[in-house]
Amino acid sequence: MNKEILALNYYKNNISEANERIKKDRIFNEAFRGKLTWEFLHGYEWKYIVLYRKYQANLNTIWKYYYRLRIHKLENKTGFSFEHNTSIGDGLIIGHWGKIVINGQVKFGNQMFITHGVTIGRDIRGKRAGVPTFGDRVCIRTNSTVVGKVNIGNDVLIAPNTFVNFDVPDHSIVIGNPAKIIHRDNATEGHIPEL
Repeated sequence: MNKEILALNYYKNNISEANERIKKDRIFNEAFRGKLTWEFLHGYEWKYIVLYRKYQANLNTIWKYYYRLRIHKLENKTGFSFEHNTSIGDGLIIGHWGKIVINGQVKFGNQMFITHGVTIGRDIRGKRAGVPTFGDRVCIRTNSTVVGKVNIGNDVLIAPNTFVNFDVPDHSIVIGNPAKIIHRDNATEGHIPEL
């Protein structure tokens, strides 16, 4: 018998841990959007963030199944598909609801901004076989794709309609297809709020 199932903590809902992360997300979203409106707090973007944090906080409990089911239902409505990825650190903004696909093995830092039409996935062949790793303060704009075993640094803005399958250093803007890197201090200024 699995020892995990016998532990009392397995049945405890880690709502206080989830609420701490949700509070940080709320502060992050308010810094970007200003005062959060009723429409936003009842919209799909915020609902998904809240469910994501509850699922993330309960990965080692029986509650993960409940939150996974609720996330799955919301994914069917919104097109968000994080494939049970639980690595996003503190501070998440979903810019607009619409199709977002994130491989379950991708690693993220803190303060992420993701908009609709984004795909973050793995490559299955060649020297880039694997999934991306992201630093802190990364903004990924509409219809961009990041694939393969690449490292995306801190303070990186990936412009709309950009295809990235190479490493990106800190303090960079990546633009185009084929993409090019433009070094810029405070690359995410105006896109990711200062806290």
